[in-house]
Amino acid sequence: MLTWRRSTVRLLATALSGAIAMAVAMGFGRFSYTPILPGMMLDVPLSPGEAGVIAAANFVGYLLGAVLAGLSFAQGRERVIGLGMLVATTLLLCAMGMANAVVVFAVIRFLAGMASAFTMIMISQIVLTRGAAAGSTAVQSLHFAGVGLGIAASSLMVWLLPAGQGEALANWREAWFAGAFLSLLGTACVALLLPEGPVTAGTAPAAEPRLVWTRPFAALTLTYGLFGFGYVITATFLVAMARAGAVDHTIEFLCWLVTGLSAAVSVAAWRQLVPRFGIVGVYLIGLVVEAAGLVLTVVLPFPAAPLAGGLLLGATFMMITAFGLQIGRALAPASQRRALAIMTAAFGIGQIIGPLVAGWLAGSTGSFTLPTLIASAVLILCAGIILVERRGIRLASGL
Repeated sequence: MLTWRRSTVRLLATALSGAIAMAVAMGFGRFSYTPILPGMMLDVPLSPGEAGVIAAANFVGYLLGAVLAGLSFAQGRERVIGLGMLVATTLLLCAMGMANAVVVFAVIRFLAGMASAFTMIMISQIVLTRGAAAGSTAVQSLHFAGVGLGIAASSLMVWLLPAGQGEALANWREAWFAGAFLSLLGTACVALLLPEGPVTAGTAPAAEPRLVWTRPFAALTLTYGLFGFGYVITATFLVAMARAGAVDHTIEFLCWLVTGLSAAVSVAAWRQLVPRFGIVGVYLIGLVVEAAGLVLTVVLPFPAAPLAGGLLLGATFMMITAFGLQIGRALAPASQRRALAIMTAAFGIGQIIGPLVAGWLAGSTGSFTLPTLIASAVLILCAGIILVERRGIRLASGL
């Protein structure tokens, strides 16, 4: 009984370390740009195109980080690299509060993107392998819930600062500094809780073999990349869209808070449908629901539009991310870290293109309606591909 309790406590600590790491690297390192962006656009100032370039720079870094994380040098060094990237995320958040020029913002966000990708892949490999070895699905749910909790925390942080209440737009800098401080606290917690490394078959980590490409894995990776394009437009500009129709900043705060809270519970909630539809089926349904949410963002009246968009974005994007990676790992059981890296890289390519296209179209048309509808159509395309390839993916993955 005592041994069981100790193993349960260790597993909980592992899952909690993953959740905190995801909150720091993703919730703050990546997604705090969204609630802070409206103040930057007004005070720096930034055009929608410039804001899109800065966002795209972050995703270029994410792509490069994903590619590098898949190389053999990272084998056996997951913990030290993951912790190092959390420290880097903290420093880069602080640097954003001291910058003034678009080029400098872009460079900082590029480096932050690299740090996010390394953290996602390295720490996810540690946490998910230990959860799988223990036969626990709750570990994955708690691990990825950290992203949503980080998003919700960043929204609350911006709201509590004067920048969130419209009292001093220049205080967007304070929002970056506050995010850096919270990230520093989170990094310290991860360092205390995170175990030494992923579960391996032997006593020493062995180099993974080269990834074997199959039709199911290629189809999944394609949809994962297109999903990156489809979700990121709303994920980047939702708060800016909310500000455009608001008389105060309440809706901005609420729509991003709703996004984070719904994302935090999404993986656990959607998992209840897995026995009936399978993980591949739930992945497909999530793509359709998110596409519908994007349409609601531009067709509903204000303030229902950003709130509905935020709710459905949060309810789906983290589940699609988590289940997509789970399916990918099952399709490449001998090369799981390489599979994570390849899929994250595909995701990164979609994210690079999304903000550039959205920023350019918004600047040309004066609204985010057209890029949002394009993003929705891309997600429907993803769902169509999965629908066609569903049987092959299920047979190959065993999910």
